[in-house]
Amino acid sequence: MAHGTGPAPEAARTLVAVFASPVAEVLLRFGAELGYRTMLMEPDPGRRPGGFTTVSEVGGHVDATCDVVLTDHHRDEIGPVLRDLLKSPARWIGIMGSPRHTGPHVQALTELGVPPEEIARVHRPIGLNIGSRTPAEIALATLAGLIADRNDRPGGFAF
Repeated sequence: MAHGTGPAPEAARTLVAVFASPVAEVLLRFGAELGYRTMLMEPDPGRRPGGFTTVSEVGGHVDATCDVVLTDHHRDEIGPVLRDLLKSPARWIGIMGSPRHTGPHVQALTELGVPPEEIARVHRPIGLNIGSRTPAEIALATLAGLIADRNDRPGGFAF
């Protein structure tokens, strides 16, 4: 039997999933189990699932305790949402997507006049490379990467 002896996770950590999606739902469920306060940010009122604390914009909801994950890189709103998030004190901001090509957020932010050094603050790819395919696997890899980052570890099996 494994016994955890480390300190409990920081109670003040917040996980913000941006855009309602199957991955966002699992991220928020698993995140709560890992000690995160969880929140969904969904600008479209017609896409908001029940069961989660949901906001429509960054506003005063994102502070320095927040790890923010955009779960859909095909949404038209990624530029304005990321621009506003980059102005917030969020601890970490990432967007899901394949590392094999440039993310659409780069062009969207460039067109909005966001400087390259700010765009570079957006992590992509995110999570650990475990070959994730399903929403649960993607959420697990993402949260493992966030925990590794929070604990100043590289993730993976290298020690």
